Amino acid sequence: MLGDGASLVVDTNLPAWLNFNVVEPYAGPTNLILNAPGSLTFWFAPEWATTNGGPGKWSQLIDVGEWSSNSSYGYWGLSVDPPGSNLCFVAQDGAGSTYGLSTPILWATNYFHYVAFTYSSTNVSMYVDGQLATNDPGGLSIWPSSTAISGGVFFGSDTNGLMQANGLFDTIEAYSYPLASNDVQTIFNWGLSYYLMNPFDTAMFNIVSAPSNPSPGPAPDVITGQGNLLNIGSAPCLGYNTNVVWITDITATNSPGGTMTVTFGIEGGTNGVFYDVFANSILSFGPNGTNWAWMGQGQSCQMYELTNLPNTDCFLILGTPQDSSGSDLTDAYQLLVSKTNPYVTNSDFDGIPTGWEILLGLNPHISNFTSPSQRSNYGYTPADWLDGITGIRSGAITNDAEGNVQSVSQ
Repeated sequence: MLGDGASLVVDTNLPAWLNFNVVEPYAGPTNLILNAPGSLTFWFAPEWATTNGGPGKWSQLIDVGEWSSNSSYGYWGLSVDPPGSNLCFVAQDGAGSTYGLSTPILWATNYFHYVAFTYSSTNVSMYVDGQLATNDPGGLSIWPSSTAISGGVFFGSDTNGLMQANGLFDTIEAYSYPLASNDVQTIFNWGLSYYLMNPFDTAMFNIVSAPSNPSPGPAPDVITGQGNLLNIGSAPCLGYNTNVVWITDITATNSPGGTMTVTFGIEGGTNGVFYDVFANSILSFGPNGTNWAWMGQGQSCQMYELTNLPNTDCFLILGTPQDSSGSDLTDAYQLLVSKTNPYVTNSDFDGIPTGWEILLGLNPHISNFTSPSQRSNYGYTPADWLDGITGIRSGAITNDAEGNVQSVSQ
């Protein structure tokens, strides 16, 4: 069960969308008002996070027609920008006119948000989670062309099925009038409890990753160290299977503040070898699954304790030190946490090893060289004086009278 029932998931490596007629044939109902006042509301849970680089491409939530740089076709839709930091509405009439309105967002993986969009000739408003996020008292007067409307309305992607929302949709509703702000708040309050019970929602009970201590050397282990694990003594050492490692003797107890403390032992494996411990609130695997949190590294025949875990379901899993690609990250970390390809050194093909991108806080899913927000971009005056840096390490430049850089503020 997701939300108040089942949810539509639009997230695949193949073209995908849900398409309905705007107006059903034979004088049927109108699914979406596109030439008069109205409202559109829905619940959406992204399978990406703003703090992790967003969807990495324009993510279409609602799409009618096709956007073009000169408004030559006609378009009406809601989308999220590639970094996942802005919710955007754009309307084009196909005759050269474009209207746009946006609001900043900060969304977490698999956490449902309620979006309400209301529009009329005197006001356009965007609400997120019951609160007015932005509005334009100038109103909306640009509507998509009949050609654009004839293709219907697409949910979860553009008309080609490529700019996918990468998330879950639930309870999409359209109204033939602009909802009042108190109506939006009431609907949000009524549905919130259902969506907080989403079994894939880890935002409310987040298991935080431990800090790592990268090891030095020509081939460092980027994610290493005890992390959040507290060694509490030796465990009986069975020592009869060095090819398999497992967790044993696990106990969980309630702690003050509503948290949980878990103790466990590591058995099997090889003496002196460190094994990664990962945690999650659900059993989730695959490239689009919920990211696990790295808890730290432990050794066989030892007992460990984890504190301050959420007092909900908690799953632990062990990973081996195998690093198939030599990217300085274990295969287990790449498959469970970073969701990168463990069999290539450079997952996004920008020339930077995946391990170094993780170590430097870069997004391993976006090419740093082709994405201005993921690199340092240097600006120069007509006299070739360095005057600014933007991007991943932005800053202001102070020059002297000869153009020499005196200081850089970041």
